[in-house]
Amino acid sequence: MPNELLTPDHILQTGLAFFASKTLLSAVEMEVFTELSKGPQSLDVLAGRLGIHPRASRDFLDALVALRFLDRNDGIYSNTPESDTFLDKHKPSYIGGMLEMANKRLFHHWGNLTTALRTGEHQNEATGEQDTFASLYADPARLKGFLRAMTGISHGANMAIASKLPWDKYKTAADCGTAQGDLIVQIALKNPHIAGIGFDLPEVAPIFEEYVEANNLQSRVKFQPGSFFEDPLPKADVILMGHILHDWNLEQKRMLVRKAYEALPVGGAFVAYDCIIDDERRKNTMGLMMSLNMLVETAGGFDYTGADCIGWMRDAGFSETRVEHLVGPDSMVVGIK
Repeated sequence: MPNELLTPDHILQTGLAFFASKTLLSAVEMEVFTELSKGPQSLDVLAGRLGIHPRASRDFLDALVALRFLDRNDGIYSNTPESDTFLDKHKPSYIGGMLEMANKRLFHHWGNLTTALRTGEHQNEATGEQDTFASLYADPARLKGFLRAMTGISHGANMAIASKLPWDKYKTAADCGTAQGDLIVQIALKNPHIAGIGFDLPEVAPIFEEYVEANNLQSRVKFQPGSFFEDPLPKADVILMGHILHDWNLEQKRMLVRKAYEALPVGGAFVAYDCIIDDERRKNTMGLMMSLNMLVETAGGFDYTGADCIGWMRDAGFSETRVEHLVGPDSMVVGIK
């Protein structure tokens, strides 16, 4: 509107958004929400149990109240329902693994975004290495944290896929780049007739098998070691790749789609899901931000639109394709052979 009073509010809120981000990330690191899951606590008791200095405690906890991550009534702090569900380490719905990784790694790497934009080169701890994941997989402790983070960010979409795909048509499924294994675990839990494979590098096996055993699925879900660059994909009625394609450059994306096609029987399905960018590239902010994260984190990765992925699937030979929303910013692209 011509007479609308302009303010800098949106600019300042976005430019200083790292204030709120780091407040939440530090709260996750200090296990504020896990501590409060035991019950509401006063300022002095909570600050003492968390080891927060008296100078900082009231402002820090009240900032979390203002940000709607905590409630406070009569001086007593408690989790919000959302925080209690998703940020308590002891609940299976915990998504803090992704936030832990963001705090330890991504927050610092994004400080070099301008360099990445000007050079096109990734800015993480593997800078200068062609294989971004080589240093990660070489460190068992970091690898376990990374795989747990992938479960946290993917869990909602994994449960949606377990329900939305017409699983009664299929008997077997293979999750390629399985990480901790949550996708194939959720599918097997929801669909007792499905036998599943988790396909990933050998270093992942103990972490995957521990997770499968915790869900009592050892009889139906197995680990198969391999590299989706060097080895054929497992044969299965459904091939799945969750938050995988966006890690790689265009040539590699096309190669992975072709390998999925080759591994499927006629009538089989390939499911790829990511923070799929809307075709107009205007609405899915997280998808666009995730693509910038791939710039910072990988040698050639980028996120993509549903139309992009459908094009790659059609080129590989898939006869039917569709895009279907899952949860939040995530959607899946389904191709039928």
